[in-house]
Amino acid sequence: MAKKKKEREGPSGQEWLTTYSDMVTLVLCFFAVMFNPDESPPAAMSQIAASFMARGMGASAGGNTLALGRYAELGNNINSLPAMDRGKSLGTALRKATSIFAPEVKSKRMSIKSDERGIVISLASDAFFAPASAVINIESTRDILLRLGQLLASSELAGSKFRIEGHTDSTPVDPNGPWESNWQLSVMRSINVLHYLTDLGISESRFQVAGFADTMPVSSDNTPEGRAYNRRVDIIILDEAHL
Repeated sequence: MAKKKKEREGPSGQEWLTTYSDMVTLVLCFFAVMFNPDESPPAAMSQIAASFMARGMGASAGGNTLALGRYAELGNNINSLPAMDRGKSLGTALRKATSIFAPEVKSKRMSIKSDERGIVISLASDAFFAPASAVINIESTRDILLRLGQLLASSELAGSKFRIEGHTDSTPVDPNGPWESNWQLSVMRSINVLHYLTDLGISESRFQVAGFADTMPVSSDNTPEGRAYNRRVDIIILDEAHL
């Protein structure tokens, strides 16, 4: 008598878990993209971190609730330390700067970006200074500088430090002109911007000043447009790591 063939195993009933896991992962990714820590209370950020730590280390069976209770800011509050508040302030200041200087950015008299140093507000030298001059064109730029002073003096930036950096292109200075080199020109442009901002009431102790001549270009010096981009004065709202 022929042996009875072994019945083929059917579905285990667990295949749905794969699809379910994928869906949960996609939902988590969606909320991670939508989540903006700059807009979240430090206490909530603290509890999120504590929840992940608890699950990862096995310290408890589950995470903490996000309800802001009486003791919400006690313990596990590394994310509510000054560094987080500082990052939130810089994020707010970046959005504010982008908004109030939108016309100047559009006309290319200014540019605004953030990098590892902090928030960089660049003033196009050709709009603020005459060629080979360190004297600010006050008549045409007063309103911009006033708004810049108001931004630096705002509550979002209380306690922040600033660095003013002057930059030139690689064109040599006129040997019969007032400057011995582009180094002097870049430094004096920075100093004159500093004087204007401190005259608005911002403490001089909050500033650093530097001149880099043509050593830190942002564009090619081989074209007139590139040289124009390189001629600039950068006001940097410094991140704590670069104080």
